[in-house]
Amino acid sequence: MSIIASLTYLIASVLFILALRGLSHPETARRGLTYGMVGMGLAVATTLFSPVIAGWSWIIIGIAIGGSIGAYIAKNIEMTSLPELMAAFHSLVGLAAVCVAGAAFYNPEAFHIGSPGNIKTASLIEMSLGLAIGALTFTGSIVAWGKLQGRISGKPIVFGGQHKLNAMLGCALFIMIILLCLTGSGFWFWSIALLAFALGVLMIIPIGGADMPVIVSMLNSYSGWAAAGIGFTLHNNLLIITGALVGSSGAILSYIMCKGMNRSFFNVILGGFGGDDNAAAAADMGDRNAKIGAADDAAYIMKNASKVIIVPGYGMAVAQAQHTLREMADILKKEGVDVKYAIHPVAGRMPGHMNVLLAEANVPYDEVFEMEDINRDFAQADVAYVIGANDITNPAAKNDANSPIYGMPILDVENAKTVLFVKRSLGSGYAGIDNPLFYGENTMMLLDDAKKMTEDIIKAIE
Repeated sequence: MSIIASLTYLIASVLFILALRGLSHPETARRGLTYGMVGMGLAVATTLFSPVIAGWSWIIIGIAIGGSIGAYIAKNIEMTSLPELMAAFHSLVGLAAVCVAGAAFYNPEAFHIGSPGNIKTASLIEMSLGLAIGALTFTGSIVAWGKLQGRISGKPIVFGGQHKLNAMLGCALFIMIILLCLTGSGFWFWSIALLAFALGVLMIIPIGGADMPVIVSMLNSYSGWAAAGIGFTLHNNLLIITGALVGSSGAILSYIMCKGMNRSFFNVILGGFGGDDNAAAAADMGDRNAKIGAADDAAYIMKNASKVIIVPGYGMAVAQAQHTLREMADILKKEGVDVKYAIHPVAGRMPGHMNVLLAEANVPYDEVFEMEDINRDFAQADVAYVIGANDITNPAAKNDANSPIYGMPILDVENAKTVLFVKRSLGSGYAGIDNPLFYGENTMMLLDDAKKMTEDIIKAIE
């Protein structure tokens, strides 16, 4: 049986790798999901029929409860709510790691790692690391969920000596892990858990809104390493491999996104965009006037354009305007207009958020371009239609050395002949940073719900 289990775990691991490969591109994403589901089904079935499983009662109850909740969420979740759903799921992985660590600590015989008060040192190391990472992931993901849901301010929450406090708590956590491994004491076990819970909160609250996609990716990495820790405790090779895959891929994605934002990973962790420093910038732009337009104005400009570049942002997601946007693009293409979509690597609230929404609306993949592939085209574009993409189009990232986002690559929409900016108001974006693009000579602000404004433009074009 162990040989068969090892073989099926190996097959499942290969399927997980193929799933990651498939998810790297929209055209192969559906196939990647299929590989992942088959691999997970195979892994679960193999585990359930393992000789170590003594009874099915609680397992069936757990599957029934968890499966019902998961099915309900999958059926009812809106595409716009995926980022906070991911954060919530990450928190559950972290909590699972804490629970498994607790079960192993108080019943080590069941895990074949020793006896109470006499647990193997190697097992204590694995257990303590899984406990610390899991606890940190749990509370950190809860805070991220709160920020994404709007329950907690998207602006950085900072206080004096915050970095020093986090550093001290990190050192204390390391010392406690050593003490747990030396003594096997329950006091140190729960001290690690409580300190890691606190550190998870303190690490995420200073993160600004513009950095949230990186944080979601980072927490995904943490959840993977927490799962790997569970795997070591359970002596489950597949869980170790799967956790390592998720952990490493999440870390790589976080690095790629930080590189796309021209920021160091440690800079993201230790601070965030936005904050009180933006008050001065807001005051400086208080006397400037923006050109406010209507749907008829936008329809006339776009109908007479030869090239239009659409820049989707989180405002499109909130208004669920992706289908209406594609309809408008189709009408423009029938009028002979060249239409493309420009995607910034951190647009939205999670990696690939805009790609997912456009794919849901059946936007052709060959019309969607990443920032580095389309940025030069804005200079030749007649219209840049920006739909709720605030921070990723902010010229302050290039022109204002005092701006918190200075140095972050942006989509150069200001180079287009006309910028049509759809937004509910002239207020700052999620990062809390004012955008001077609103007041540009070639910018027309279309202040309304993104979906309604786009629908009105379609009617005016027709």
